[in-house]
Amino acid sequence: MSLNTVLFFLRLLSASGLLLFLGMILFFLWKEYQSTMGQLHSSRRTYGFLVPLQEIDGVYTIIGEKTPLFPLTSLGRNPTNSVKVDDSFASGEHAIVALRDGQWWLEDRHSKNGTVLNEMPITQPVVMTNGDIIGIGSHRFRLELER
Repeated sequence: MSLNTVLFFLRLLSASGLLLFLGMILFFLWKEYQSTMGQLHSSRRTYGFLVPLQEIDGVYTIIGEKTPLFPLTSLGRNPTNSVKVDDSFASGEHAIVALRDGQWWLEDRHSKNGTVLNEMPITQPVVMTNGDIIGIGSHRFRLELER
């Protein structure tokens, strides 16, 4: 075997090694990209809706747009809340709806006029289920969870 043949095979071997190395880098970058996109998608995922209601003759009627429910959804008068409650009896940061350990919780954020769940005042965080109605001032919101 001549020196030129040996050098050719060494060049071929080093080029193949370099391509394999670059391929592995691209593979790991792609996996990292997929993982990051999965985390981003899960953080933007909605888990249901808060539906604004109005009571007319003892029957609740939908009065506005549904608001997407995220793992942490805030309700209150401030425009920075997920759900803006335009009511003089609502505090700036009135209440939060949070997903904790697979359960939905409603927590009053030390509001002046309190928060009600199914027309019962709450004083500490409580677990909610599909169809529960949250009350802040004169506003009511029904919890609609995805199945």
